[in-house]
Amino acid sequence: METFKRLKEFYLPYKRYFIISMIGLIIATAITVIYPLVLMFTIDDVIGEGQWNLVPYLALGFVGIMVFKGIATYFHQYYGDLFGIRAVYELRNELYKKLQFLPFRYYDNAKTGDLMSRLTADVEGFRFFLSFGCAQLLNFILLVGFGLGIMLFLSVKLALVTLAAMPFLAVVVYRFDKRVHPAFKGIRRSFAQLTTKVQENISGMNTVKSLSREDFEIDRFVDRNENYKDKQIHTAKIWATFFPLMELIGHICVVALLGYGGYLVISGEMFIGQLVAFFSLVWYILDPIMQLGFIINTFSQSKASGERLLEVLDEKEDIQSLPDSLQAERLEGNVEFVEVTHKYASNDADEALHAISLKADAGKVIGLIGATGAGKTSIIQLISRFYEPASGEIFIDGRNIKEYTVETLRKNIGIVLQESFLFSSSIRDNIAYGNPDASMEEIIRAAKRAQAHDFIMELPDGYDTLLGERGMGLSGGQKQRISIARALLINPSILILDDATSAVDMETEFKIQEAFREVMKGRTTFVIAHRISSIKQADEILVLDQGRVIERGTHDQLIQKDGAYRRIYDIQFKDRHLIMQDQLA
Repeated sequence: METFKRLKEFYLPYKRYFIISMIGLIIATAITVIYPLVLMFTIDDVIGEGQWNLVPYLALGFVGIMVFKGIATYFHQYYGDLFGIRAVYELRNELYKKLQFLPFRYYDNAKTGDLMSRLTADVEGFRFFLSFGCAQLLNFILLVGFGLGIMLFLSVKLALVTLAAMPFLAVVVYRFDKRVHPAFKGIRRSFAQLTTKVQENISGMNTVKSLSREDFEIDRFVDRNENYKDKQIHTAKIWATFFPLMELIGHICVVALLGYGGYLVISGEMFIGQLVAFFSLVWYILDPIMQLGFIINTFSQSKASGERLLEVLDEKEDIQSLPDSLQAERLEGNVEFVEVTHKYASNDADEALHAISLKADAGKVIGLIGATGAGKTSIIQLISRFYEPASGEIFIDGRNIKEYTVETLRKNIGIVLQESFLFSSSIRDNIAYGNPDASMEEIIRAAKRAQAHDFIMELPDGYDTLLGERGMGLSGGQKQRISIARALLINPSILILDDATSAVDMETEFKIQEAFREVMKGRTTFVIAHRISSIKQADEILVLDQGRVIERGTHDQLIQKDGAYRRIYDIQFKDRHLIMQDQLA
């Protein structure tokens, strides 16, 4: 029950719905166990004594009881559903909110399909127990309690004989629960893996088809699907083992009832109506006990789901604003790294960055270049506090970046990543994503600076054109230019361009760079590039290799050295056409 205790903040505020539902259930259950008494009265007093004049009154009373039970059942079911629905509404919102604030470190290892499974299947599994499982459990307790009380009232001896096998049934149920909970937990994990595989395949369909790997992907899916099937079969075997055993014990109780009860009727110690009522009551007890397996099944599934949800809710939010953090509208943009070392995981043997020091005064342009994995992107991720450095300090305007609120810091930093992501909404909304209050004139101005306005106006609906998933329908260069416009619209103090023109042609790159020269004025800009033409105008260029700065200086200074920068330059500009492009830039 620890899982449910820890999630109580989501369902306790709606306990009034639960209470109303349970009152309705208690009334409906109490009326249910009256049926055998009505039956006993009908057989022993009405039929046995020949009091036929009581039949109309008995029928009317029975109809009245049924109507009252129907009303109670309505309140029980409606408010029970309402209790579960409102609780998981809050839970799902909290989970989604949690995902928004979890650090990049979490998403480095998390799988999209698994997270989707948690927010859908696991939330729904938890809701099902709140709406139905709790009611089934209380119904079990009430039926057994009421039924056993009436049975003891009718005949203590027959009740004891009939219920002698109940301890054995309880042991079987307990062992069933011990086996079935891990089984359902395995099913949840396997289903998450299956969902992840489907999500990855759909997202990477272009790659799959371009490399003719359809059969390979089918085989991988079949493996995951087979694992899911095996988990389901394993659980089915547990059910098949324990349910017949529970039924057997239940029917032994019935046999004992009929044998000993018949003897009591023959010997005159019990009326036939009492025995019939007793027989009905036994099933009111046995049925819930045999259905206890289903209740445990629901409980086990919801518990397994709750544990998976708590794994997300318990995840630590490493990147948070301190209580006394500074909140400012606009920063100047002076950036300084002091002996900064960074690891993506505490147990990593290799450092992504090692003792990096740099200083960028407001309005300066810093170029970052180096081989893949050299640490360029790590630097800009630390500026935005997507990660915390292992050691060293990062300052903006003379203050440690931890002294600013996370919102202040990121509102002043505009980032254009190498992989452009666009939402399934209009182009206007995508550009205005970071500044939703921007006017149409401001949106168009940002698009023009990013060299995106012309192609946007060629689309059927212009800025109101709805994009497909992840910007489907646009080329890589078009998506990148919209991302650039999005970053420019927030008017950041610090602009970060992570290979932002990698997906555009050289002519468009030249135009964008011309626009950037105007945009960069008054802003601190970090430019990550593989093309020297993108960073040759930078005030300082840092050449990185394996997380270390191996060269630094201006383009003219570095070109004179016989180092890594010069070698990159020679490779890129040995072609005469590229040299001409360089001269134009």
